[in-house]
Amino acid sequence: MTAIRLVLVDDDPLVRAGLSFMLGGAEDIEIVGEASDGTEVEALVDRVRPDVVLMDIRMPAVDGLTATARLRAREDAPQVVVLTTFHADEQVLRALRAGAAGFVLKDTPPAEILDAVRRVAAGDPVLSPTVTRQLMQHAAGTTGDDRRARARARVSALNDREREVAVAVGRGLSNAEIAGGLYMSVATVKTHVSRVLAKLDLNNRVQIALLAYDAGLLDGAADGPGGH
Repeated sequence: MTAIRLVLVDDDPLVRAGLSFMLGGAEDIEIVGEASDGTEVEALVDRVRPDVVLMDIRMPAVDGLTATARLRAREDAPQVVVLTTFHADEQVLRALRAGAAGFVLKDTPPAEILDAVRRVAAGDPVLSPTVTRQLMQHAAGTTGDDRRARARARVSALNDREREVAVAVGRGLSNAEIAGGLYMSVATVKTHVSRVLAKLDLNNRVQIALLAYDAGLLDGAADGPGGH
């Protein structure tokens, strides 16, 4: 079994030490580097080539939001899980829009942080539709109508089948669940997801979910079969 290569980024050395102690004992995880600020992240990633970066949002010089956006804009970018102290936080939402695959709270039990790292390494987001909705509601404000109009303009590029898949992704369904609900093979679902990502210039399923929420495609959808 190949270990998941993990980098820890936090300006508090005690937090890094605690995370290293909690996560370093797992047989399938190898901590390959640590950084204390976003300024150090890109060079560290170039050097150690991690699969996942566990990134604190609030750091003094270059924050986790900026560092996440820079990482996710690169080719062969590692997955990023954001560390935060707040559930519904505008910066968390901005990090997700920048390409983070999810977030965990700093007081999350170690087993759940391990699960989050494993899931994003496998390509799955660590974000439930319920949490996404809470974030969207928290961030909704005077720009909400403009955001919805822009999102609807973007999703108009999708055909009907791709739109159905985007809605299902936004509802938090797995590829297998989408395949069962839309009567297609898992391979076909993967193809549709890839096309949605390419057409909308997105880089993960969390971003599909956020855009679907922005466009109003999920209004009431989470209450249907398979919803959360």
